[in-house]
Amino acid sequence: MGRDVPVVVFSREHRRKYREKVRRCLDVFAQMLREARFELERPLAGLEIELNIVDADGEAAMRNAEVLAAIEQPDWATELGQFNIEINIQPQELSGEGALHLENDVRARLNHAESRARTEGGHLVLIGILPTLREQDIGEGTLSANPRYRLLNEQIFAARGEDLHLCIEGVERLDTHADSVAPEAACTSVQLHLQVSPEAFAAHWNAAQAIAGAQVAVAANSPYLFGKELHRETRITLFEQATDTRPAELKAQGVRPRVWFGERWITSVFDLFEENVSYYPALLPLCEDEDPRTELEQGRTPQLHELTLHNGTIYRWNRPVYAVVNDMPHLRVENRVLPAGPTVADVAANAAFYYGLMRVLPYAERPIWSQMSFQAAEDNLSAAARHGLDARLYWPGMGEVPAAELILRRLLPMAHEGLAKWGVSQPIADRLLAIIEGRCLAGRTGATWQVERVNAQGGDRHEALRAMTLEYIERMHTNEPVHLWEV
Repeated sequence: MGRDVPVVVFSREHRRKYREKVRRCLDVFAQMLREARFELERPLAGLEIELNIVDADGEAAMRNAEVLAAIEQPDWATELGQFNIEINIQPQELSGEGALHLENDVRARLNHAESRARTEGGHLVLIGILPTLREQDIGEGTLSANPRYRLLNEQIFAARGEDLHLCIEGVERLDTHADSVAPEAACTSVQLHLQVSPEAFAAHWNAAQAIAGAQVAVAANSPYLFGKELHRETRITLFEQATDTRPAELKAQGVRPRVWFGERWITSVFDLFEENVSYYPALLPLCEDEDPRTELEQGRTPQLHELTLHNGTIYRWNRPVYAVVNDMPHLRVENRVLPAGPTVADVAANAAFYYGLMRVLPYAERPIWSQMSFQAAEDNLSAAARHGLDARLYWPGMGEVPAAELILRRLLPMAHEGLAKWGVSQPIADRLLAIIEGRCLAGRTGATWQVERVNAQGGDRHEALRAMTLEYIERMHTNEPVHLWEV
């Protein structure tokens, strides 16, 4: 959904043509898979990081257009809300000192952007949900100026036919309604990309699904929404609810949501794109001039515009990506479960943990997904989002155990093995994975630090959230991992 779209009113004819075009793209994609027309996997790590913009008081600042103009770099872009921006980091090698170079590159880019944001009265924050965000900050007027966001908003509400109902039961309870998709803008994440061959895609996607719960448990950083303490990673359920096109009746019928974990292990990347076409009506039925079949027949690489646009409006927690670079098509797994922050070091550690596991689990002689049900993997994600490191997660051979125990005993050794197989320098791998270990041993994530700090502050909740946010920003700039932060 990163592509700009025009302002348009969709007719029935638009939707009919788009459905035909999407199905033609799917047929061409199937032919490309059969004929092995893809660039094979390369050991590159790419990521996208979403950030919040705040003012000097730690409150949401609706200034992304001004901040982006001040940054003036092509790798920065708008996000859904006027208090969001996003940076896209070019894929880089992990081997040797590549992981350190990637971390330093991210820090340098964020530091530059922060210095430019200050000229516009803004500050950047790496955090899953901005704690000071209030309901009055969120509305249709909050959406970024880019027409694609307003068009997406119109189409979601046209499909729903009624306001969004946000109801989250956590430590406290939030029950409210929204007349736009703007609450989705509260969710800021880090998305990790991994390029894989078509043959290896299913194993990598299945593995990513299996570890999603553990990722969220150890990286949780979104305990507050609209002043309420909810889940440790409230972003998961908020994102599911804030983009839901289904009224209550369609939910009761079992119609699939657009933010979706999935319902089964897969055997091919084609399974995911075929589900997209079979299950989901178009939100943005925009057709391009390209005929994908003609492109393929004439020896060119089709962009599959309609298929990729449709895929971009279905928010799987691990999403398949088809892309063309230098006229060569490739496939990526886009891992979307992680929140932003708290520091660049923490982000780098979360990435190292994921990439390490993804170098081992997909290649296991007895795959993990042959030993656990798909429902168990989904239940793990739900429990981790709600309880963070206090969640109990299922893992084959261990049963249901505390998340920290699973990570320390099983997953961290695998991550170390995987980073070694990537060729990552051992001191760098040890430093990054020690951050994951430290969180497990201390029982401290970004979410637990936020809650402990607010509770210690006491008094008026919003003032406590504001003071905590300002302190969080100071500590974020030290790049000291969150498990070492004092309360």
